[in-house]
Amino acid sequence: MCRRRAQRGFSLIEVVIFIVVLGIAFTGMLILFNQVTRASVDPLVRKQTLAIAASLLEEIQLKPFTYCDPDDANVYSAGSAAGCTIAEVVQGCGVAPANEQVESRYADPRFDNVNDYNCFEMGSGTVSPGIKSVDDGGTPIAGLNDYAVRVNITEAGTDLPNIPVADNAAGLLITVTARHVPTGATVVLQSYRMRYAPNSP
Repeated sequence: MCRRRAQRGFSLIEVVIFIVVLGIAFTGMLILFNQVTRASVDPLVRKQTLAIAASLLEEIQLKPFTYCDPDDANVYSAGSAAGCTIAEVVQGCGVAPANEQVESRYADPRFDNVNDYNCFEMGSGTVSPGIKSVDDGGTPIAGLNDYAVRVNITEAGTDLPNIPVADNAAGLLITVTARHVPTGATVVLQSYRMRYAPNSP
């Protein structure tokens, strides 16, 4: 007598459960892959953001940092900001400097002192769209439409212990924040600028 061996396979319920579990695992892997891909910013974007921030920071550091505005007749002789007709001080955003004409980065009269860059911004989402070269008179640089940059300048004050308390404004902290708007990649560069030549515009 020939006995048939009982053959056992997967039931329909087991196959359905397997497919559901596999689908959930696959979906989880796709979500994880998507997050990792989004978080890893293209190295070119990061390099370009850093280049924009570094370029603007260097431009600011090369400007004079004098007691008086370089247009002031007393700029070569003033011993303090009190001896100036147009004193150079850090103004709040949107506050016009006392006695100083409105200056621009791109056209005359141009920014002529470190303080003039406080609250300066350009690029995507700002009132000055596009990243612009200072040499081109404000023409946006092709390919940089998705970037934005902002400058904040504050008196260093007690951050620098070797500066006398009476002259807290002898050092400035320059903060340049550059951002690639679509990815959110941000670079923040900071530097101190000292008033080492107060009468040399």
